[in-house]
Amino acid sequence: MLNRAIIMGRVTANPELRQTQGGVSVLSFTVAVDSRFTNQNGERQTNFIHCVAWRHTAEFVSKYFVKGQMIAVDGSLQSRNYVDKNGNNRSVLELVVENVSFCGSKAENGAVRARNGVSEQNFSVSGDSFSVGDVEGIEGFEELSADDEDMPF
Repeated sequence: MLNRAIIMGRVTANPELRQTQGGVSVLSFTVAVDSRFTNQNGERQTNFIHCVAWRHTAEFVSKYFVKGQMIAVDGSLQSRNYVDKNGNNRSVLELVVENVSFCGSKAENGAVRARNGVSEQNFSVSGDSFSVGDVEGIEGFEELSADDEDMPF
């Protein structure tokens, strides 16, 4: 069986990191994803996808993503049932996040982060394979300019 979902959209609110009673980091956030199709008036419908990230992924998202920023999320769908505070039975379908990626231009991401009062900094997460930042001083790596004609792709 296969349970895989990949979405790309904008974070709807600044993510807030929480801890379980056992001290495990957890983060719930929503991604607004436009439909590919338009209605009769030419408007696109927006879907709001609920996402849940755990541990290092939760900490990464809370640290580097803000409201309005483009994000790509890869994970699996999970449905769960619960009883709300009024005693009503509820069900929810959410995307359990396994990987996240930055989307959009560096300038756009910087503008969104500045608009949300977050300072620019180099991105890195120890133990994860993803990092963005200065490559100076790292043996075997050199930064390529965008207009470099010798790009390997």
